[in-house]
Amino acid sequence: MPELAPHISDVPVNQIREITEAAWRTPGAVVLSIGEPGFPLPRHVLDAGIACLDRDETNYTPNAGIPALREAFADRFREQSGTGIEADRVYVVDGAQQGLHLAMSLLLGPGDEILIPNPGYPTFAMTSRLVNAVPVRYPLYPEHDFQPRIENVEALITDRTRVLMLNSPSNPLGAVLGEDLTRELVELARRHDLWIISDECYEAFTYDVPHVSPARFDSSVPGEARVFTSLTLSKTYGLTGLRIGALVCPPGLEQRMNNVMEAIVSCVASPSQYAALAALTGPQDYVAHAREHYRANRDAASAILRSKGIRFLNAQGAFYLWADVSHLSGGDVRGWVRRFLADSGVSFAPGTAFGSIGEGWIRIALCGSQAELVEGVTRLPEREHDGGNRHPARGQEPISS
Repeated sequence: MPELAPHISDVPVNQIREITEAAWRTPGAVVLSIGEPGFPLPRHVLDAGIACLDRDETNYTPNAGIPALREAFADRFREQSGTGIEADRVYVVDGAQQGLHLAMSLLLGPGDEILIPNPGYPTFAMTSRLVNAVPVRYPLYPEHDFQPRIENVEALITDRTRVLMLNSPSNPLGAVLGEDLTRELVELARRHDLWIISDECYEAFTYDVPHVSPARFDSSVPGEARVFTSLTLSKTYGLTGLRIGALVCPPGLEQRMNNVMEAIVSCVASPSQYAALAALTGPQDYVAHAREHYRANRDAASAILRSKGIRFLNAQGAFYLWADVSHLSGGDVRGWVRRFLADSGVSFAPGTAFGSIGEGWIRIALCGSQAELVEGVTRLPEREHDGGNRHPARGQEPISS
């Protein structure tokens, strides 16, 4: 048979799926390796999707989505970001992942470089490889609370760099970029004439700190604006299987966006769009309940890790805990999570799924039932006293003596 395109071999394996699918094959496993909200969908959201099918509204929609949904996304983004965007800059996409693919397809050519966080979500590297670009990882170090340093990012910029990828709240870290740092990163991109793709999938879930969108510091002038913002309803409203999100684009790209949407997906399924419209414009009890559930789960898991002397980053957003198991994993956390699943019946995502700096760390998903979370985290062995922290950091919990 003919060979595949050469760059396809550069698309890495998603280690999150690798361990999660192994867990799904393990009877009775406690699955803490994947970010799947566990609440039933609100009835009014289900009814809106069903009603769309009942009235046989199953034809094509406009490439960019039904107008009412674009306006609803724009309303929410204006409220969350403090920007004055219009609905014509909102493109309804088939989940945030398709939005990332769409943005990278627009901005990256063969051999172009995109700066992505390390640790950072796996598909940042996977998708850039898929469009024949080169992901370059900028470091997020434990000793800096896993926050980017401007000088570290700037040192990686070359004449091939086209895009700076940002993610706040962070998957896998639960870290949140503050206002000053976000402004500095936008200024960095402007100084070097880079695009920004901002993944804000978890914008609804921050704890005692605000969510700050890079779009807040972007220009609104066509030709000067540079921020693409990726949004989703998968996490905010638990609509993971309906595959619905939005890409908020700089002004002046309307026709190009329509062309690329037509080439990739044409339009999103109409029942998903009407369900999304109901989610955005209807009662928001689900979001408020989910936020408090994730906060309570974070606190419960944090208390267990603290009692075991296991170092972790205090999550300020999203629904994950980032924990240091280097004392257990022996320099191979990917192998260790497989062994731990086999021995203890619990799956965690290995830190190496998110980049080299993730070696020795695990991501613990906080979005399921608290009983399962507590059971799974409790099965981690206690850390023996080692005389203190290796990398004390302001945002991290100290190791108990």
